[in-house]
Amino acid sequence: MQKKILQLLSRLNEVESILGQPNIYDDPKMYRALTQEHSYLRDLKQVWDEKQRSEKQIVENQELLKIERDLEFAEVLREDTATLEARLLELQKELERLLIPPDVNDSRPTIIELRAGTGGDEAALFVGDCVRMYKLFADAKGWQYEILSNTPSDMGGFKEYILVVSGPNVYRFLQYEAGTHRVQRVPATEAQGRVHTSAITVAVLAEPDESEEIQLDDKDLRIDTYRSSGAGGQHVNTTDSAVRITHLPTGVVVYCQDERSQHKNKAKAMRHLQAKLAEAEKQKKHQEVASTRSQQVGSGDRSERIRTYNFSQNRLTDHRINLTKYNLDKVMDGDLEEVVSSLVTHYYQEKLKAELA
Repeated sequence: MQKKILQLLSRLNEVESILGQPNIYDDPKMYRALTQEHSYLRDLKQVWDEKQRSEKQIVENQELLKIERDLEFAEVLREDTATLEARLLELQKELERLLIPPDVNDSRPTIIELRAGTGGDEAALFVGDCVRMYKLFADAKGWQYEILSNTPSDMGGFKEYILVVSGPNVYRFLQYEAGTHRVQRVPATEAQGRVHTSAITVAVLAEPDESEEIQLDDKDLRIDTYRSSGAGGQHVNTTDSAVRITHLPTGVVVYCQDERSQHKNKAKAMRHLQAKLAEAEKQKKHQEVASTRSQQVGSGDRSERIRTYNFSQNRLTDHRINLTKYNLDKVMDGDLEEVVSSLVTHYYQEKLKAELA
C-alpha cells in the first residue's frame, strides 16, 4: 500500500504545476478533472502525513518509556500512545478508502428519489425520516441540497420526495443508497405496542453533464400545468405554477411544484427528466454489453432490499455487506459516513475481483 500511495503523491506536484499554467482555463473539462484530482491527492497527502507523524510519535514514546523513571509522566506517555494507536487504525481505514481511485462521476450533482412503499402512513413517515437523515449527512459533508418536488402525506411525512444534492464526492458516497429500505418499529398509532414493518424505495441518479444530455424534441414532450397543492388538498398558491412533463416516447413522467414560478418549476422538472433519461440510457447500454460480473456489480437495483432499520433494537443492518451497527439513532441524525464508506470499499473490491477473474 505504501508504494501505491507514494506513486500517487508523486503526481501532486505535477498537477499543481499544470493548474498554475495561465492557459489552463482554455479547456474547462480538463480543468475540472485536474481540480478533482488535486483535491483527491491533497486529501490523500493529509491523511498519509498524519499517519507518518503518529507512527513517529509512537516510536518516540516507546523509546522514552524505556528510560523514564517518573511514574506519572510514564503513564501520560502510555495514554498518549494508546490514543495514537487508536487513531492509526482510523487513518489506515481512511487510506484504504482513499486508495479507491476517483471516478469522473464522483462529484456529479445527485438526484435522490424517495417513495413510500408498503406500510401506508408509516412508510410515508419513514420517507420524511430518511429525507432528514440525508439532509443532515449532507450538512456534515458540507454539501448543498435543493428540493425538486415532494408530495406530502395527510398523516405526516411524504408519499414522495425528490431532492438534488451537490458537492465534492456526493455521487461517490450516495450511489449505493438505491434500493428498498425496510423499517421495523412501533407506529405512533399502534395502541398495543406491536412492531410493524414498512418499506420505502430509493433511486439515485447522477445528473448528466452537457455532453451526456439527451437531445429532446418539443414534439416528444407533453407539458401540463396545474395548481400546486399540499397535504389535504390545500392550495400552496392560486396560480397554475406546478408543471408535469411527460416524455412521450418512453412514458417517463416528472413534475415539480416546489417553486411559485412556473418557469422555475419547469426548469427543475427538465433537470429531473434529463437525469432519468440518461440513467435509462446507461442501464440499457449496461444490459447490452454486460458479459462479465464486473459490469453488473453495484447496479443499484431499486427492487433489492438493501437495508433494515430496527428502531426497537437501535439496529441498522446493510444486507449487501453484512454490516450491522447498533447506533441507529445516530445514523438517523446523519451519521452515515461509516456505512457509505464501507459500501464504496466493498463494491470497488468486488469489481477488482471480477476483473481479475
